[in-house]
Amino acid sequence: MISAGRTAESLLQLITASELTFAMEGHDGLSAAVVEHAGFKVLWASGLSISSSLGYRDANEASWSEVVNVVERMADAVQIPILVDGDSGFGNFNNARLMASKLRRCGASGICLEDKVFPKMNSFVGDRHPLAETAEFCGRLKAIKDRIPDPEFVLVARIEALIAGQGMDEALARAYAYAEAGADAILIHSRRSDAEEILAFTRAWQNRLPVVIVPTKYYRTPVSAYRAAGISMVIWANHNLRAATAAMCHICGRIVREETIAGIESEVATLDEVFDLLKYQELAAAEERYLPQKASGVRQPA
Repeated sequence: MISAGRTAESLLQLITASELTFAMEGHDGLSAAVVEHAGFKVLWASGLSISSSLGYRDANEASWSEVVNVVERMADAVQIPILVDGDSGFGNFNNARLMASKLRRCGASGICLEDKVFPKMNSFVGDRHPLAETAEFCGRLKAIKDRIPDPEFVLVARIEALIAGQGMDEALARAYAYAEAGADAILIHSRRSDAEEILAFTRAWQNRLPVVIVPTKYYRTPVSAYRAAGISMVIWANHNLRAATAAMCHICGRIVREETIAGIESEVATLDEVFDLLKYQELAAAEERYLPQKASGVRQPA
C-alpha cells in the first residue's frame, strides 16, 4: 500500500494550514503527472473528468470500481496527495465505505462526498438535484470514518444545498451536522457567476472546519477574496480535461483540413516532453543497472 502521507506536506496538513492551497484536476496518469510537474501540491481526481475520459456522463454512469482503477494509475504516477471526488458514495453507507477503503489502499489521501441521492447528476446540468436526508448522509460519513480510522485520510463533506435551491440556512444546518458526523472539511458549492453566497457562507461558518470551494462558475472572483475569507483550499476542478478537449478538437480539425501534420508540429508537445513526464529516463537507468550487458562474441541464451 502506498502511504497517504506521500510528501512532506500531507493533504491533512495542507487543508488545515492557514495558507490557501490550490488543487488541480487530473483524470488519468498522464494528466496527474502534468499537475505534479506544474507545481501543484494537491491533485483533485475529478468525477466529471474521469467519467468523461472513460466516455461516460457525470451521472454515476461510471462505476466506483472504475473510478478506483483510474485513481490507482494516478497514484502510481505522482507523489503529491490525491483528493478523490467520490460523488455521493455510489449508494448507501456501505458503498461509500467500500469505495473509500479501496481508495485508501491504492494511495488516495482523501475522499470528497456530496450530499445528493444516488445516482447524482452533475451540479451544472439541469435543476433536478435532490439531496440526501441529512441523517442518512451523516451515516455515510460516519461509516467512512469508522472503516478508515487513520486521521491522515481526509474526509470532505460537500454541501449541495445552494445548488439545489434550498438556501443558506439549510447549507449551514448541514455543515454543522456533517462536522458532528466526523467530516474534516466542508466543501460549499455554488453555480452562481459571483461568489456572494460562498462568502456569505464562510462569514456565517466562521471556520469551524476548513472550507473548500470550486469556483468553476465564479471564476472572475479574485483569489484575494478567498484568502480574506479564510478559505483553505481552491479546486480548479475540470480545467485539464477542458484544455485537452479544446486542444484535441483544434489539432484534429487542422489535420483533417490540411491532410498533413507538418503545420501543427510546433503546437503539440514533443515526444521528449511526454517521455520526461512519465520518467522514461528512470527506466533507461534501471535497464543499465538490472539488465545484463551483452558481451561481444558471447552467444546470449534464446
